[in-house]
Amino acid sequence: MRAPRTGSQASKALGKGTIMNVARTLNNWRKYRQTVSELGRMSTRELSDLGIERNNIRRVARTAAGF
Repeated sequence: MRAPRTGSQASKALGKGTIMNVARTLNNWRKYRQTVSELGRMSTRELSDLGIERNNIRRVARTAAGF
């Protein structure tokens, strides 16, 4: 069984978790923006071939980024 964390250890663990959440959120945002950008550059025909309508680009990007 693990010993309880001291105040300093607990705050380090909390800080690390917070940093990881911020990093994950920023990474997801980057994926979202990249997907919107790439799909936005495609022609309507190319999007249609993928089964995507232009007005659904942001929804598809949110899904791809894990939002």
